[in-house]
Amino acid sequence: MKKQIIYILALILTVPVFTGCGSKSADTAEDSHKHVEGEDGHEGEEGEHGEEGMSAVHLSDMKFQSLDIKVDEIPTRPLSGVVEANGQLEVPPQHEATVTAIIGANVTSIKVIEGDQVNKEQVLGYLAHPNLSSIQSNYVRAYSQLKFLEKEYERQKKLYEENVGSGKTYQQTLADYQTIKGEAKGYEAQLKQLNLNVSKIQNGDIYENVPVVSPIKGYIEKVEVQLGQFVDPQTVMFRIVNTDHIHADLMVFEKDVYKVKKGQKISFTVESVPGTTLTAEIYSVGKQFEQNPKAVHVHAEIDQKEDFLIPGMYINGRIHTGEKPVLALPESAIIEEEGKPFIFIAEVHQEDGETEWSFRAVEIRTGLVDEGWVEIKLLEPLPEGAKVAWNNAYYLISEMKKGSTEHGH
Repeated sequence: MKKQIIYILALILTVPVFTGCGSKSADTAEDSHKHVEGEDGHEGEEGEHGEEGMSAVHLSDMKFQSLDIKVDEIPTRPLSGVVEANGQLEVPPQHEATVTAIIGANVTSIKVIEGDQVNKEQVLGYLAHPNLSSIQSNYVRAYSQLKFLEKEYERQKKLYEENVGSGKTYQQTLADYQTIKGEAKGYEAQLKQLNLNVSKIQNGDIYENVPVVSPIKGYIEKVEVQLGQFVDPQTVMFRIVNTDHIHADLMVFEKDVYKVKKGQKISFTVESVPGTTLTAEIYSVGKQFEQNPKAVHVHAEIDQKEDFLIPGMYINGRIHTGEKPVLALPESAIIEEEGKPFIFIAEVHQEDGETEWSFRAVEIRTGLVDEGWVEIKLLEPLPEGAKVAWNNAYYLISEMKKGSTEHGH
């Protein structure tokens, strides 16, 4: 019994001891919490420092030089509004030619292949057929009769005027002369269309092969026939294009048509030739909408026509609609973070003979974009004479994030 009483007393005396320890632990935790929270503002200072770490980055002069960061004031630069447009390279219809057969005949010779450069009136091939010989012989016959009737007509006319000849004979001779004259002229027109020398045929020289010639200067785009093939009249034999007159044909959508006019400059790239930018000037704006898509054709003369330009190539164009002076920086000076654009104000510091650079992010808004330059719209005025980084914005934001992460750890 005595032992049980002793155990109970020991247990009662022990409880306050544990309770006291628990209180002490709670106080310690509370004190620790107060220390972390920083009643004296210590932790608040770290938070501010963390925020500064997110908005500024420091570089040694050696690092600054190695990155080749350009620092200067924001310049005023004339930028142009831009209309984006796609299209392809085209040639005006008067500088394209489709060469056809004038008369049914067989192909006896082909003198060119695709890609060959040809001059106007150059022979592309030859045709032969008995019908071609018949036309020439018929012309010789008609021409000979014409010469005979011409003299007979002059003789009968003279007799009629002198009241010696019969008026009926004179009228008949005149009718025969005019008939054969028309017939000879018809054959002559056909022979000229066949590119034959009429004077030689008049002397009895009959061509066995008829030349097919180019109506324009240019390049052979397509050869549509083969040796021995019989070609009907109007059958396409050759296609020719003169690339000296190649131009940019862009499609401008309805919402942008009012911005575009003759004389504006265009810069464009060719999809099949990456890395090359060419320029052109608008000389014609269409007055009718294409329905699918609803857009108008804009034609522009290319300033410098390169040898690799071929009709049908797809192009991406930028029409410069008008210039105005604005604050602007190169694209590499701007970084977008969480959907907001930033630039970096630069400051240089000297301490103990050491040079240090600091870059502070400043939120902005952007405007016109033209040839790698971007319009800068400041949300607040910069200090007078403030300088900014013109490049390496991506690197600066990366360093800023890295510094913030390290500070958080």
